[in-house]
Amino acid sequence: MSEKRLDFFERYLSIWVGLCIVIGIILGKLFPTVMNVLSQMEVSHVNLPIAILIWLMIYPMMLKIDFSAILKVGEKPKGLFITLFVNWIVKPFSMALLGWIFFKNLFLPLIGTELANEYMAGVIILAAAPCTAMVFVWSYLTDGDPAYTLVQVAINDLIMLVLFAPIVMFLLGVSNIVVPKDVLFMSVLLYIVIPLGAGYLTRKLLLSSKGEEWFNTKFLAPLKPVTIIALLATLVIIFAFQGEVILGNWFNIVLVAIPITIQVYFNSGLAYWLAKKFKVPHSIAAPGALIGASNFFELAVAVSISLFGLKSGATLATVVGVLVEVPVMLSVCNFCNKTRHWFIFKKQVGQ
Repeated sequence: MSEKRLDFFERYLSIWVGLCIVIGIILGKLFPTVMNVLSQMEVSHVNLPIAILIWLMIYPMMLKIDFSAILKVGEKPKGLFITLFVNWIVKPFSMALLGWIFFKNLFLPLIGTELANEYMAGVIILAAAPCTAMVFVWSYLTDGDPAYTLVQVAINDLIMLVLFAPIVMFLLGVSNIVVPKDVLFMSVLLYIVIPLGAGYLTRKLLLSSKGEEWFNTKFLAPLKPVTIIALLATLVIIFAFQGEVILGNWFNIVLVAIPITIQVYFNSGLAYWLAKKFKVPHSIAAPGALIGASNFFELAVAVSISLFGLKSGATLATVVGVLVEVPVMLSVCNFCNKTRHWFIFKKQVGQ
């Protein structure tokens, strides 16, 4: 069997992010007036250029979600319960704890109280949004059950509609970080509710009128470059505004990456261990571990910009999540593939 590999863009995502840092900083230095104009194009704390780009990223992802798959949830519930437990009970709270340990204590003398609060906010927002699009890539690389992965993603997206805003508000409140409620709920409406609804309706109408093959090859496939371009353009704009911060103290990126990396390994390890303990098949356990560890960073970036602004430490923290996710998640995929034999059980039970 040939070795499964990521697409060219996905395989080198961290390199592209690095290039966006360089390009963004250069543009910020060369065209400060243009960047200033872009930063002022706001409506109700929502930056319009960034909002358009985020929409171009999120909408194609929502088109991939088949919510009819939820009807199959009762067939193998254990894997789903483990994923939901890690995603919504463990993950956001463990990230808040790690943020408190590192930003509010260990790194506080290096970054100061203001940046500590902003980085704390960024990683909490990052952890409160489970991954959507990249989950299908991780599942593919570990020979995951694609139908079951679809069920997990669909249910997570529906739960995100209800729990994302309350969890963010609660954890930021516990961390003494003030969040405008109206801005947060507007972000959820703009970046979750509307794209999810638009994706669902578009998918339903086109599948019924054009068929599945046309939808996948003629409509969905051409949107992938749009998503990629929008992601890169968003990162360039963000780093154009973050240039002074990065040049002034680039070591902060390393500091932010540390708790994010620990969080990924902790949550993936916990989900994987629970799946083994409860005898969940590897084709469900591996994607479940990866879903529990990765983040919907497009949403996190958008919400952070709406709440704290383009130049904030919170937004920088969510972007650092993009930078570290791919290499770290690939290492988790590799571990899952090498430990496949752990999931050979004498007697398979209903999941």
